Amino acid sequence: PRQPAKTLWYDRPRYVYLEFCVEDSTDVKVIIEDQRLVFSCKNPDGVEFYNEINLYARVNSKDSREKRSDRSITCFMRKWKEKVAWPRITKENIKPAWLSVDFDNWRDWEGDEEVERAMLEQYAEV
Repeated sequence: PRQPAKTLWYDRPRYVYLEFCVEDSTDVKVIIEDQRLVFSCKNPDGVEFYNEINLYARVNSKDSREKRSDRSITCFMRKWKEKVAWPRITKENIKPAWLSVDFDNWRDWEGDEEVERAMLEQYAEV
């Protein structure tokens, strides 16, 4: 039985971030294409998670990556057009039940490049 993972997303000047909330994940697979992301993994109970997202706009798949932690898997995708806000993450104007905005990380872009650079450095160190 496959089910979608609960997913949070937020927008930044240069990157779009997606967090798939699966604890202690195994068999993590992330495929990032120019306009599509496919995510799959299993949890310790053997439940398979699968999410497929047709992206709102184009990303640079070569400059996109993911990072796994015990709590979740975070993907960050480099926008093809930087500093263009994404009103949503999906191409279709629908909101799947499993997808939410990560309001903790959603904030104004004023002076945000420093914050973003610090976040990316933190990810790069892992």
